[in-house]
Amino acid sequence: MYRALARFMNKSLRAWVLLCLAGCVYTVNVQAQHPNLVITSEDVRAMREAVTQSGGFAEAFQELVSQVEGLMSQPIQVPTPQDGGGGYSHERHKKNYQLMYNAAVLYQLTENTAYAKFVADMLLQYAAMYPDLPLHPKRKMNFQNPGKLYWQSLNEAMWLVYTIQAYDMIAASLEPADKASIIQKLLRPMALFLSEGQPSTFDKVHNHGTWATAAVGMTGYVLGEAEWVEKALYGLDKSGKSGFLKQLDELFSPQGYYNEGPYYQRFALLPFITFAQAINNNQPHRDIFKHRDEVLLKAIDTTIQLSYNGLFFPINDAIKSKGIETIELVHGVTLAYSLTGDTGYLDIAQKQGQIVLTGAGLKVAQALEANSATHYQFKSVAFGDGADGKQGALVVMRNADANHPGANNGSAVLFKPAAQGLGHGHFDKLTWQFYHKGAEIVSDYGAARFLNVEAKYGGRYLPENTSYAKQTVAHNTLVVDETSHFNGELAKANRHHPTLELFATNHSGSVVSAQIDSAYAGVNLERTMALLEITGQANPLVLDIFNVSSDSPRQLDLPVHYLGQLISSNFKRHANTTQLSPLGNANGYQHLWLKAQGKPYKGLAKVTLLNDNGSFYTLSTLTKGDEQFLFTQIGANDPDFNLRNEQAVIRRVEGAKQHTFVSVFEPHGDYNPSKEYTLNASSQLSAIEYETRGDLLLVQLVLNGTSYLIAIDKLKRAEGVETAFKFKNQSYSLSGPLAVYLMTNDLE
Repeated sequence: MYRALARFMNKSLRAWVLLCLAGCVYTVNVQAQHPNLVITSEDVRAMREAVTQSGGFAEAFQELVSQVEGLMSQPIQVPTPQDGGGGYSHERHKKNYQLMYNAAVLYQLTENTAYAKFVADMLLQYAAMYPDLPLHPKRKMNFQNPGKLYWQSLNEAMWLVYTIQAYDMIAASLEPADKASIIQKLLRPMALFLSEGQPSTFDKVHNHGTWATAAVGMTGYVLGEAEWVEKALYGLDKSGKSGFLKQLDELFSPQGYYNEGPYYQRFALLPFITFAQAINNNQPHRDIFKHRDEVLLKAIDTTIQLSYNGLFFPINDAIKSKGIETIELVHGVTLAYSLTGDTGYLDIAQKQGQIVLTGAGLKVAQALEANSATHYQFKSVAFGDGADGKQGALVVMRNADANHPGANNGSAVLFKPAAQGLGHGHFDKLTWQFYHKGAEIVSDYGAARFLNVEAKYGGRYLPENTSYAKQTVAHNTLVVDETSHFNGELAKANRHHPTLELFATNHSGSVVSAQIDSAYAGVNLERTMALLEITGQANPLVLDIFNVSSDSPRQLDLPVHYLGQLISSNFKRHANTTQLSPLGNANGYQHLWLKAQGKPYKGLAKVTLLNDNGSFYTLSTLTKGDEQFLFTQIGANDPDFNLRNEQAVIRRVEGAKQHTFVSVFEPHGDYNPSKEYTLNASSQLSAIEYETRGDLLLVQLVLNGTSYLIAIDKLKRAEGVETAFKFKNQSYSLSGPLAVYLMTNDLE
């Protein structure tokens, strides 16, 4: 008997030890109580009290009640999947997961079982349909993995991220049979489909993989499937070579820059922060928000920094209307304030004008009512690219006015010596954009896509996204021999990146310099740009020095794409007034109408523009008489009218082995048609002189009769380290990498 008892105790002890070890490894909440993903039971108690009181949180609650009850009064629609993005079935399933989530939140806040029953009824309809669904009929062959509800599994994962939260919030109200049906016919098979069924997506270090791992991991927490959580965190083989943590390690730089650019950083942010909150609530010992020196919090802040006047900088495949009010960043700002208490985030929350009904959202609402917001500080920053932060950078240079409270009139330069950005990246090394008085002036096309407009290529990226938007000539950087960087080859582009040689900011402004020698074989590209604060000048100036060296004679094209109306040039233009022809045959040139051309004499060539913000802008270029100016408009070879008809001026040099493009972009004047006045419509810049002294770049400008010397030291000497030099028989001392001097003599 004793031996039998000992065997039993040993067996029980072994089982207990294994259970403890499993708990130490997983510590998965098997859902003794719901909910416990993003919204917890503790959050619910505080939120229930808040909705009975006056304030922004209660107002957001009442708005959601009105919205959801209006939709609940209509019959539930769970259509058979048949449409691509933007089509009826696609949009209906998208609205359904949002509605289920919102109704489930209201159930938690009101305990009204009608909300829970509505969610349960919809889930049961999905459970009846899902097991027999084939792959989607409009699946994107040879692109992403297909879904069943949607044309791509990305959308399926998004559906599950929202739906598992809805289920988590109403699970306790379900009858056992209904719960079993929803789990066995819907949640479990969908989670397995998105993981084991599609390993190439689930194990991909990419935003599609992020959504998939978040969906499966959160489902694992709710259903008590510890193995799913581990696979979501560490990849299907649990080796750590893929999975959510690997994505955190590789997709963000140490500063929190996401390598596909701001548009996709915004999109990927939601699964990152949603799953992270679920991890934190179920396995707090993982300290997920401290991972990689709090990289997720840095990512939220970086997303804000990569915006201007509320819109994200539109690099790579970007829809230009996306900005800080997107729901992904609303959740991000809410979380960032909740975790840090940084009252600058409340400034952004005010601009977003949305309160989310979560525990973190309650904290934001209460802080806003207490008038705790302080001005959020936009900065001049070089955001290192790549997992190590050393694969180039995305650089933002802002002038001092950018941080005047409530003002959107500051100037900003975005400079892109960044890595490719995977499949959503464009072939645009060393490109730039300029923003002023709340508007984009020197522009980037962004993506050629009508998102979710089925009539336009099913809402997918248009063919012109490849034939034009991604090509180098569509950007503000150098094109050699009418071919794109890396010959438009993605695999090659992903292997190379520019080198950031210099970035600094001081009282004279900001300066950046970068180079790349792999975009074209035998060609080195080096660009130095500065946003200059010059005493006595109403607006900052942009200085641009682009040096090209080649092992053989090449055709060099340097475009400047702009938004606005061409006003004048100080050289004769020969316009094509009766017939237009494309500028070229391929690599984006086939989409550009050549509208006019001119060849300035040696000296200063000027082109002046007027933007809808009421300001004039003059591009002043130092020329040697060997540059042509080509005036173009997008729209050639575009039979479906897919492209916007925007303008550019392209500076062309033919047969050159070495050339330095030197120019200044100057905002000036004011045009007010309603009050019928025009001020300072002409450029104040009358002369430019440029020379180099090794790593020292010297540019003299004459502005409104006054001479200024700009000195840039590319050796990156620290502030306070003196560099002595002479220019025009005057002695100067440069302390740091950038300085602007008032000169006493004019150009000779």
